[in-house]
Amino acid sequence: MDSNSYIKKYQDKQVPLEKAIRDYINPADRIFIDSGLSEPLDLTKKLIELSPELPDIEIIHFLSLSDLEYYKKAGGIEDLFRHNAFFIGKSLRGAVQRGQADYTPMPLSEIPKLFLSGQMHLDTALIQVSPPDQYGFCSYGINVDIVKPLAEAADYVIAEINPNMPRTLGNSFINIADIDAFVVVDRDILEFSYDEPDDIAKKIANYVASLIEDESTIQMGIGQIPNAVTQALMDKKDLGVHSEVFSDGVVDLVEEGIVTCKKKTLHKGKIICSFVMGSRRLYDFVDNNPMIEFHPVEYVNDPYIISQNRKQVAINAALSVDVTGQVNSDSIGHEFYSGIGGQADFVRGAGRAPEGKPIMVLPSTAKLKDGEIVSRIVPNLQPGSGVVIPRHEVHYVVTEWGIAYLYGKNIRERVLQMINIAHPDFRDELLQKAKEWNYIYSDQKLPKSVEGRISVYPEKYETTLDLSNEETIKIRPIKPTDERLIQELLYSLNEKDRYYRFFTPVKAFRHKTVSPMVIIDYSTSMILVGVHEKNEVKKIIAEGGFFSTNKPSVAEIAFAVHPDWRGLGITKFLLNYLVQIARELNYKAFTGTILLENKAMLHIIDSADYPLTVRRIEGGVTEFKMDITKE
Repeated sequence: MDSNSYIKKYQDKQVPLEKAIRDYINPADRIFIDSGLSEPLDLTKKLIELSPELPDIEIIHFLSLSDLEYYKKAGGIEDLFRHNAFFIGKSLRGAVQRGQADYTPMPLSEIPKLFLSGQMHLDTALIQVSPPDQYGFCSYGINVDIVKPLAEAADYVIAEINPNMPRTLGNSFINIADIDAFVVVDRDILEFSYDEPDDIAKKIANYVASLIEDESTIQMGIGQIPNAVTQALMDKKDLGVHSEVFSDGVVDLVEEGIVTCKKKTLHKGKIICSFVMGSRRLYDFVDNNPMIEFHPVEYVNDPYIISQNRKQVAINAALSVDVTGQVNSDSIGHEFYSGIGGQADFVRGAGRAPEGKPIMVLPSTAKLKDGEIVSRIVPNLQPGSGVVIPRHEVHYVVTEWGIAYLYGKNIRERVLQMINIAHPDFRDELLQKAKEWNYIYSDQKLPKSVEGRISVYPEKYETTLDLSNEETIKIRPIKPTDERLIQELLYSLNEKDRYYRFFTPVKAFRHKTVSPMVIIDYSTSMILVGVHEKNEVKKIIAEGGFFSTNKPSVAEIAFAVHPDWRGLGITKFLLNYLVQIARELNYKAFTGTILLENKAMLHIIDSADYPLTVRRIEGGVTEFKMDITKE
């Protein structure tokens, strides 16, 4: 049979809109309205129109995106409906904040069992589906999420059958025989678009992309920044997608050959999702596409299922994060704003996946209604703000100022990491609060210029160095968060090495000794470190720097390399790179003192491409001055 044949076979179920509502909905019923961009608008409008005759109805929503207004009724009746939102969309946000609608905080994966178990009885589900195929199956289309299980749990199912609804594949069908009543509509499916990412969103997206390895499987939560990440992935290879939702950006990645799903460990070759939000182009892409499988959220968002994807990356947006790593994503103080959605599911699943990476993203600041700029990195969450992701499950937090890695870190380390990615205008305030609460050393400082301004980390100097031992290390400026790593490097040096470096056999490298080595004014000094990372374990294996002296154009240099990483050209590279940076800061010469027995360092200086204008030997040491002005 074709589609029209099935509709004719079940023509007794095709009813006028008003009859569909009157025959299957009674006062005080609990009604589910299809999610997101699949909202059955004709049925919903008729329900609103007839609401004076149907008092005390409770409407269940997950992410309402239409512009229908449920509370502006003729005659001023505003309490006929009571909404219960599992995720607060734009059309219900005001009602929730006014107390006219309810919000139920719950991980997306767990919502279906509330209804399937009978804990919440559901009288009627209003859904929108594609026309039946030759076997009588209608597709739930672009929203399967909680729609399929809730339709199965409802006493009655009323459907809009719309030929414009894509026929999506997977566990995404309902037979027309299981629909109690339907109306046929011919209306465009609602569309959705994110604003074009601004410079801050692009910078955050680039940081996130730097964490995503080839062959990773990605999830992108709802929000401008997670969506912007797709534009920053064009240099990746063989990515997969396992995500409760995706948008048009994934279409670009598939068409460019970036997303192939060939290396996935679960559902190889398939994009797995539960709903999509986007344009008609996206809907045409998912229509009858065997590469895309839609499944209900109790499967897609099950942390156990998610964790089976090797290199699963979860990218989700936060509203605010405190300095210890507690993430608030659903409220602004006491005002509920959005919801938990799939965030908790995917953070947990990705955190347990082999080589998985849960990533929280947010701009460092927000602009309030009165124009005031506030920090989103806060000492403590606002009263009323919910902890959607507890601090122990947070791995990465990314702002436009950098990446904080918190997993397994103590409170002091977390605080320094978070201050490091906060907006510079708020770092002093965060530091003082952390000191007040004894989270950090009482003498902890931040990098500042001689004028007292925060010295911003110079990201532009980050680079990589390929070594002859087939390892690659990251070369970057030192950060205040490197204190422990520098201590580990210095303790790796033997007594002779320490004597070469400090001219005395230093026994201990306590906080007061090391702190000045990691907190510098980047506008007058520079320390570069070589960082080796394996399995998310980072080690500083080399450091070299120049420091201002009492002569404005002359800087003093010093180096240290871990014993296991010598003879690979690291010091020579650091020297050349430091010369380049020093020239930018208007230095004309490097100076230093080397023990005569330190043959390796003497060789570096003598073989450098920069002439020595001073070479003085006295008391077992060589003092030198190196002209760095000539290319």
